[in-house]
Amino acid sequence: MNMRVSSPVPGVLAESKAAKVSVLAAPARLSLRARGDLAPLNAALGLTLPERIGARAASGETETLRLGPDEWTILAPITETGRLIAACAGIYASHPHSLVDISGREVTLLIEGPQAAELLTLGCARDIETIAVGEGRRTIFDGVTVVLWRDAENRFRMDVWNSFVSHLGHLLETGCKELAADIA
Repeated sequence: MNMRVSSPVPGVLAESKAAKVSVLAAPARLSLRARGDLAPLNAALGLTLPERIGARAASGETETLRLGPDEWTILAPITETGRLIAACAGIYASHPHSLVDISGREVTLLIEGPQAAELLTLGCARDIETIAVGEGRRTIFDGVTVVLWRDAENRFRMDVWNSFVSHLGHLLETGCKELAADIA
């Protein structure tokens, strides 16, 4: 696998009978930290921020995942970045918060297929089955902090920092081959 770490190109990294791993096109990615009444932020963002850690919410093409007691990741079309930042800046005086554009920091890998969950167990100490469909978690994968989004029973997205994409890509590629060998 030969990819530039700073800008992996969207496309398939590995594919077997067991699973397929792809790099997705980069969305806008914002990190939100806030406390207190979330109603002003909900109105500014145009969606209701989830109240429980691991819960997700969406409105149109914008979605969010609650990562901690006062932390969310927001994914949106790139064209929405300026609008979301401006809307939140407009309420900052009455509702202080931190909203940071981290779009260039991470890459999203799509892991899907009949053994996608099993593939993730190769590097993740967390019991993948405890992540319900429609939820997500921050976790560790082979020593690297990642965020897993479970979109379906056998479909996951993994947000990983750019500097670790090559490492995790190689690991997932090897895992795809090993799981496929077990099927044969």
